Amino acid sequence: MEKLKKIWPPILLLVVLVGIWHYAVTLTQSVIFPTPGQVLDGAIELAADGTLWKHIGASLQRVATGFLLAAVVAIPIGLWMGRVHAVYNTLNPVFQILRPISPIAWIPLAILWFGVGDMGPVFLIFLASVFPMIVQTANGVHTIEKRYIHAGINFGVSRSKMFRQVVAPAVLPDIVVGMRISLGVAWLVVVAAEMIVRSSGLGFMIIDARNAGNRYDLVIAAMAIIGIIGLLLDMMMRRLEGLDSVRWRYGH
Repeated sequence: MEKLKKIWPPILLLVVLVGIWHYAVTLTQSVIFPTPGQVLDGAIELAADGTLWKHIGASLQRVATGFLLAAVVAIPIGLWMGRVHAVYNTLNPVFQILRPISPIAWIPLAILWFGVGDMGPVFLIFLASVFPMIVQTANGVHTIEKRYIHAGINFGVSRSKMFRQVVAPAVLPDIVVGMRISLGVAWLVVVAAEMIVRSSGLGFMIIDARNAGNRYDLVIAAMAIIGIIGLLLDMMMRRLEGLDSVRWRYGH
């Protein structure tokens, strides 16, 4: 019953917004902007011939590859920066300079280095994902209470045991938060990243539908699908926060 109370208000709001959209397009008799029904028909048309699933699969594959590569690089670097002050003082200024640069600004270099295949978008998604994870992981190590570290040192705990039993459990909630932020950003840049590919992905689908002329129904359909998949990815990451080894930080 409590879940129903939470679900119904946003569903009702979506229904109202879709209704306003339909009547606004109908009343203005717009020949450019599609109605919700036209968008749904366009999505069904692409789903029926398999094109839609091809684009969704290509986008998810690129985001997964770029995101996982970023996690493999960022988490060890973040832990290293958090534990060794000299490393933090050396690397942090460089990362703080690179972090605000939009992945879109890297598109010309991505084309130059990787061409118009899959590697260019993966590189851009990697750049969008890696810095939030590094910063959040290093910050998580810094927030570990020093008394735990000092107690371990005083009892002669080895470095590997200190990492397994003190550092890793303490920093895990911050790593999960960093991964959640990074995955959201990675999915956010997928449209820009796929502007440089030749034939697949939801970003390519938007550009291709726009270039086709009056297929704005497919443009809106791709935008809606990007939003729905982004919501599902965020819900998946939120489930990680419910793990026993993570939720201790949130006091549940």
